[in-house]
Amino acid sequence: MKILLDECVPKKTRTLLGEHEVNTVVEMGFNGLKDGPLLSASEQAEFDILLKIDKNIDQQQNVKKYKISIVILDVFRSTLKYIEQLIPKFKRQIHTFEKGKSYRIRKD
Repeated sequence: MKILLDECVPKKTRTLLGEHEVNTVVEMGFNGLKDGPLLSASEQAEFDILLKIDKNIDQQQNVKKYKISIVILDVFRSTLKYIEQLIPKFKRQIHTFEKGKSYRIRKD
């Protein structure tokens, strides 16, 4: 899977997803883009998943029109300590994510 980490997702999250191709928004030159343009750029770069922490993207964007899955990590803070708790659940579900849909991963 080709995964893009949004600006608010710590770069070190990449180490938790080692079996996948992971890039950051900054590495791709997408930093500063608002959600709509970011989704378009992510889609054009052929990412499978945009991994975010922004909890409102699915209400602010028509995600159905993009050929990318949006996964929102529902964490208390955007630190690796909280994110790493959700990564096992994310990995279990990764092959069920469909493009044009958003998903929310929460702590059980």
